[in-house]
Amino acid sequence: MDRIVVRGGTPLNGVIPIAGAKNACLALMPATLLSEEPLTLTNAPRLSDIRTMTELLESLGVEASSLQDGKVISLSSHDLTSHVADYEIVRKMRASNLVLGPLLTRFHHAVVSLPGGCAIGARPMDIHIHALEALGAEIELKDGYLHARAPGGLKGADMTLRFASVGATENTLMAAVLAKGTTVIRNAAREPEIVDLAQCLRKMGAQIDGEGSDTITIQGVDRLHGATHPVVPDRIEMGTYMLAPAIAGGSVELLGGRIDLLTSFCEKLDAAEIDVSETARGLKVTRRNGRVDAVDVVTEVFPGFPTDLQAQMMALLATAKGVSVLEERIFENRFMHAPELVRMGADIEVHGGTATVTGVTRLKGAPVMATDLRASVSLILAGLGAEGETVVNRVYHLDRGYERVEEKLGACGAMIERVSE
Repeated sequence: MDRIVVRGGTPLNGVIPIAGAKNACLALMPATLLSEEPLTLTNAPRLSDIRTMTELLESLGVEASSLQDGKVISLSSHDLTSHVADYEIVRKMRASNLVLGPLLTRFHHAVVSLPGGCAIGARPMDIHIHALEALGAEIELKDGYLHARAPGGLKGADMTLRFASVGATENTLMAAVLAKGTTVIRNAAREPEIVDLAQCLRKMGAQIDGEGSDTITIQGVDRLHGATHPVVPDRIEMGTYMLAPAIAGGSVELLGGRIDLLTSFCEKLDAAEIDVSETARGLKVTRRNGRVDAVDVVTEVFPGFPTDLQAQMMALLATAKGVSVLEERIFENRFMHAPELVRMGADIEVHGGTATVTGVTRLKGAPVMATDLRASVSLILAGLGAEGETVVNRVYHLDRGYERVEEKLGACGAMIERVSE
């Protein structure tokens, strides 16, 4: 099993290219199911989750090909052979459930495993189900699978999502583009990934208005055609690499970076004494002087502070001047990285959904264990600024969301390497 070894204490200087957004690409790929004509995605990230989605689509009969070293994905759904999303693939990745809406609206039936075998109430699949039922779907849970039918096709509806779920908004948006009549999604998610999906669907012939706001209106059409679409830059990868020079020192330019994708996050960096400036090619990030200042963070749905950057931000604040309070409002059990940072000398107390971080002068390298994707990279970031050597074990999580992280950081001077056992 691979592990990442980081030797801290080296300031970073250089350029890091930002890949296409994993979460955007995972929603764009199932959109191929809405048309017989090819869908081509450019600026695609080269990640294990993308390979998993490709495997799932191919199991349905989609023809998929990877070009330009994986940065271009070509998909064609002209001759599907199955409408069943099997548990053995779906269990690997929650975003697999995004085939439900497209299959149901185009073919009027779909059988999709619950992701990871979780109960509906424990994770927000119930929001997906209620939204599709509002469009006229009949959905039954049997043996861990959602059996969905729409014998007469889906019909437009005016609905309000219980929670502004990104996945439920995406599933409903794709289902509504081929439904009869008008659909209004209220309390819709506003994330850039939603905007990117809507823009792609519009290129395919969909009639959509209001993406990026909390109310999206869709006028159903009879059919969609093919399109070519660039995947929006990955704001979570961007935020992660913005924190690298903030922790290690130095100055890094992020190619393709955009402040509008992370406004709340950039405001927190400014408060912590981190400079973020726009360049002709993206963004430049520089730590001002010495230790950063403590700031409080509350994770919220977009445009608030992203939950997917909370772990990385904690790594920064572990050595800040003063006391920071991080409140997690999106996901439960998202402080599993805190005990690993404590192993490196951090002073962190967790009570329920709140973590109090008292900054120390410097962390010290230690063997640590990655518990999930964002925890993995937060420990690598912490290692960049720590004294001595940090060994991050179980980094298979890392490859789900970051392409070639050791190469990108190493190109800026980081002492980092991947070691295979």
